[in-house]
Amino acid sequence: MTLLLCIIYLGFISLGLPDSLFGAAWPTLQGQLGVPLSWAGAVTMTISGGTILAALCSDRLTYRFGAGKVTAFSVLLTASALVGFSHATRFWMLLVFAVPLGLGAGAVDAALNNFVALHYSSRHMSWLHCFWGLGASISPYIMGFWLARDLRWDRGYLTVAIIQAALTVLLFLSLPLWKKANAAAKPEEARTEPKPLKEIFRLRGIFYVLFSFLAYCTVEVTAFAWTSTYLVNVKGSSPEDAARFASFFYLGMTLSRFLTGFFADKVGDRRMTKLGYTVVFAGLALTLVPVHSALPTLAGLLIAGFGCGPIYPAVIHATPDVFGRENSQAVVGVQMAFAYTGSTFMPPLFGLLAQGVSISLFPYYMLLFAVLGFTLTMLLYRARPENGRA
Repeated sequence: MTLLLCIIYLGFISLGLPDSLFGAAWPTLQGQLGVPLSWAGAVTMTISGGTILAALCSDRLTYRFGAGKVTAFSVLLTASALVGFSHATRFWMLLVFAVPLGLGAGAVDAALNNFVALHYSSRHMSWLHCFWGLGASISPYIMGFWLARDLRWDRGYLTVAIIQAALTVLLFLSLPLWKKANAAAKPEEARTEPKPLKEIFRLRGIFYVLFSFLAYCTVEVTAFAWTSTYLVNVKGSSPEDAARFASFFYLGMTLSRFLTGFFADKVGDRRMTKLGYTVVFAGLALTLVPVHSALPTLAGLLIAGFGCGPIYPAVIHATPDVFGRENSQAVVGVQMAFAYTGSTFMPPLFGLLAQGVSISLFPYYMLLFAVLGFTLTMLLYRARPENGRA
């Protein structure tokens, strides 16, 4: 199981690699294709749409093919899509290849999250998401390396595609390990058929967890998307400094997922979630200090990111305990769909709010959804206190 776990970690690095690749390439890509800057939204929305669809279908896919094959074929699909991106000469080609990229990412995300929740401890779930952060931080450097050489953004995509292809070969070679893990599964994990979505939506407490995921991802991605703008327009930072400081939230989150992995098993998923939100509230409160200096905001974002670190992995890892192991794959798939819905639509919604009212609402917007996420999660744990039994 240790060898398989290492392969799964590599799988999550591969999941993170494409996530920040497009953003790094777009300023150059947009100029070369001769399209408006705002058209990037069409590509990211198409990727998200594919991801949501794949997540909703993940239970049927995993039931029919198994987590190992779903992961291997999905990474192959993302590798193919990245090759397509590298050969795109028209904007519509980006939209076409965005579909398989999103489908592959959604299937991998749901399959691996549930597999780790079922077969490994909470610390491994925390480290799993830390490895996603590693992948997401590597790809901009890969793209930057090639952009510095005659703006070859296509080589950046092709390099990541080659990495994905190598991982695909490794995943196919590892399929016997997945079968061995499934053979050791507990009896209650055996199912005669996939769970229909209407049955999943009837589970007690399901809407608490779904909308808590939406709220949490709103906090996380709003911080990624709007920190720089807030620092420039409200705190008076230079665009160059703001771009560097925007990584503070992300840095805190990645560091937290690494460190909390060492004691996550002892603390437990539910208490880890409460502890994470407590730290988030402390950090966001610091961003509200009414001074012109950016230092309290930067410290607050670092602390809030640190608090966010364990929340997502802990809630996912608790899914088999909360809703039953036999329901976990279907529930995790729907959770992923709501998570991507929050990360896709809620940060742009804040953009409209900032344009119509003020960008200074940024920390209040995050605090509102952090409170909502915490409240819904606590209602979930109150509604489902008996390890998945209704």
